[in-house]
Order: sequence, then C-alpha cells, then structure tokens
Amino acid sequence: MTTSPKPPQAARVIQAPQQYPDNLEFWAGTAVGVLRLRYCASCARPHWYPRPQCPLCMGDQTCWKDASGLGRIYSFSVCRRVGPVPYVIAYVRLDEGVTMLSNIVDCDFESLRIGDRLRVVMQTSEDGATRVPMFMPV
Repeated sequence: MTTSPKPPQAARVIQAPQQYPDNLEFWAGTAVGVLRLRYCASCARPHWYPRPQCPLCMGDQTCWKDASGLGRIYSFSVCRRVGPVPYVIAYVRLDEGVTMLSNIVDCDFESLRIGDRLRVVMQTSEDGATRVPMFMPV
C-alpha cells in the first residue's frame, strides 16, 4: 500500500496590526528587520508593550532602542483546531528581559521545548507592507 504525499499547507494569513502615533517607530523598525523596545530614561529598563510611559516606574521619558532579537521560549501552545493552518503561539523572554507574546514559525512544532533559543524573523502581513515580528529556533 502506498500513501499519497500530503498536499502543501496553505500559508497562514497574518492580520495587519494597528499602527498608532506612539508605536510608529516600532513598525518602522520591523520594516527594516529590526525589533525595537522602549526604554525608560528614569529606571533604565525596557518594557513591553511599547508605550510612552514606563509601566515600571511611571517615568514619561522613554526612547526606542534596537533589541538583539534573541530570546527563549517561556511558554507555548500549538494551535491545531483554530483554523485551516496550525500555528504556535508563545511567550518569548527576550535577552533584554521583557516577555512578549508572538508566534514561533519555520520549525517542527513537535520538537519545541520550554527554554529553547529563538531569534526574531519578520513575516509579511496581509496588507503586503507591514512586517510582524515572530520567532524561529536558533
């Protein structure tokens, strides 16, 4: 008995994110393949989600800095029944110390483990212009 090869999976559609005046610098970075974080001038710590006021010390002097784009899996879930294309949603702890919710792509989902090293990759969204940060194993 022979089995027929699996048909190629359709690509997952990535919804275009909302862009606002206080996150335009973030999206400008992703457009050139750079992940950027907001840092507070008062406490010198990065924070995620990017916002103009530091949620750690309430300082209002923040600036953008390029992140390394490296991190580790903090937690993840393989979503198989949500739509036609399975995907992995994960909390990624960046080397800079912040944790962001993202997707893990371009890998065998069954081989993923908590603590695995990841690096950022930019995926093009449905609008064809915006690049969204996701992660893949190093």
